[in-house]
Amino acid sequence: MFYKIGEPHGLPHDPFKSCIAPRPIGWVSSLSATGVVNLAPFSFFNGLASDPPLVMIAINGYQPHGGEKDTLMNIEATKEFVVNMVPYALMEQMNTSCAPVAPEVNEMELAGLTPFPSELIAPPRVAESPIHLECIYERTVELPCTIENSRNAMVIGEVIGIHIADEVLTDGMVDTAKIRPISRLGYMEYAVVNEVFSMNRPKK
Repeated sequence: MFYKIGEPHGLPHDPFKSCIAPRPIGWVSSLSATGVVNLAPFSFFNGLASDPPLVMIAINGYQPHGGEKDTLMNIEATKEFVVNMVPYALMEQMNTSCAPVAPEVNEMELAGLTPFPSELIAPPRVAESPIHLECIYERTVELPCTIENSRNAMVIGEVIGIHIADEVLTDGMVDTAKIRPISRLGYMEYAVVNEVFSMNRPKK
């Protein structure tokens, strides 16, 4: 099949996100300007570069209760955030943290998670997560948006510190199979990494 964006596709649901899968989940903890903890998952997330290490989070739309997404407001106000990895063991807590609650609600508490101090920045880490990336705000790239009175923005952050739980290291390397990170597919579907394989790059 083929369909042109903006025209009917004849399917029960928009298939766009299912065509870009799997997508890693950036579980972002941040602080408001008044110190309220926020935790939210974003599947439009990825690494951008390694030297220096940069990550991006695309934050789409507004909160149902009004205003911009808390994460976007917090990062632009305080210039700091943490990306926490989501293992399979924390999938329910991750799902709880995406509830459309008011800005004064601490989603870390709502999900029954433990805040843990970061080393270099103010926002706390999710203690139960095996990997944390401490980030400082680099810039916001405004993206096109077709929804009236809404905002699509890509936040870029520089990673200045990385925490890795010792138990997910094997021979000094991150053992993804031990973490079993989850990723977002389309619709309400997710996937988990249960199998890992290696391939050497071709030599000249």
